[in-house]
Amino acid sequence: MDIKKIFENNKDWVQEKLSLDKDYFNELAKGQSPEILYIGCSDSRVTAEEVMGAGPGEVFVHRNIANMVPNTDINAMSVINYAVSHLKVNHVVVCGHYNCGGVKAAMQSEDLGLLNPWLRNIRDVYRLHKDELNAIEDETAKYNRLVELNVQEQCVNVIKTADVQKAVREREITVHGWVFDLHTGTIIDLKIDFEKILEEIMEIYKLS
Repeated sequence: MDIKKIFENNKDWVQEKLSLDKDYFNELAKGQSPEILYIGCSDSRVTAEEVMGAGPGEVFVHRNIANMVPNTDINAMSVINYAVSHLKVNHVVVCGHYNCGGVKAAMQSEDLGLLNPWLRNIRDVYRLHKDELNAIEDETAKYNRLVELNVQEQCVNVIKTADVQKAVREREITVHGWVFDLHTGTIIDLKIDFEKILEEIMEIYKLS
């Protein structure tokens, strides 16, 4: 995309919004109260608000390579803290997508430099589910299943955080695992059993 074209598009967008509501930007500037925190992949083909049909102010968005939630990532932890403890979102969504380049790269025996420690988190997911994944002969099916399992494990990482644990004790909040299918444009709900995960991990990860 031509950078200059972006500014032209922006002007058109502003005029379109104002033609529908002359106070649109005045209202937008007053603040945000999103119901959803969306943690997704940085892949340029997966645009969070567009695929959900959401508008400005409705979704708080965090994106990185392969929609990861490692506890050592201060960026992801800060986003969760702000969204859950300050914006008081009621839903946290981790959304992966099939044909994820990050997931595929993690499965290659190649030194990728700075990406190595990041992709190792995905390799850890493979290690946890090695028996299931190694039983899948079709490579595409195996990658797709790893995408799903990675989403599941990142949901677990979200639930481990102090902010989410505190929110669970005080109010209604749910963690969801989704996968976006690039071939069909549909969002697939993996139906992560939030209550079961809470029950299983709290013995070890519970924070007072």
